[in-house]
Amino acid sequence: TFGERLRMLPSSFRRFLVAVGLFGAGDFAHTLLILLATQELKPALGPAKAASVAVGLYVLHNVFYAGFAYVAGWLADRFCKNVVLAVGYGLAAVMALGIVLMPMTVWSLGAIFILGGIYVGIEETLEDSFCAELVTEEHHGMAFGTLATVNGVGDFLSSVVVGALWSAVGTQAAFTYSAVLFLAGALLVARLRTPQ
Repeated sequence: TFGERLRMLPSSFRRFLVAVGLFGAGDFAHTLLILLATQELKPALGPAKAASVAVGLYVLHNVFYAGFAYVAGWLADRFCKNVVLAVGYGLAAVMALGIVLMPMTVWSLGAIFILGGIYVGIEETLEDSFCAELVTEEHHGMAFGTLATVNGVGDFLSSVVVGALWSAVGTQAAFTYSAVLFLAGALLVARLRTPQ
């Protein structure tokens, strides 16, 4: 069965799945950042200009995402992959706390979008490569399939919960929830070691 096959994999991989799952449960879709920027900038800029600036910030986000995918690969070749991934997860927490604590201006939102792009570039590059180090080659199929499933469940859960908290309580509650899970994932993944 699936459970038996999962138990055959190293305990470090199972702990990695817990870290990825916790992080993923807070990792909301970044299109929510466009909504956030539009809402926050609308009083000062008006609806049309606020929407244009928000889309421009998302383009900036994607530029940093593409660039840091390469940087993350370079760092992973020189440092422990779990440490680089933990830094990426930690940057996600900084981004979420920035939303909660900083006044929302074009400049602070720019920093938030840039941090969002950087951590996604690190996360997407490092999760797969670190996963490959945690299991032997004959178990790669099972490991990558399970990782993709955990990420898919996390994507769904995070967007539902963050959206619900945003609607019911407000942005501070929604992004504090994300920040706590991002930090928990970062701490767990930082403690992992690859099997010798």
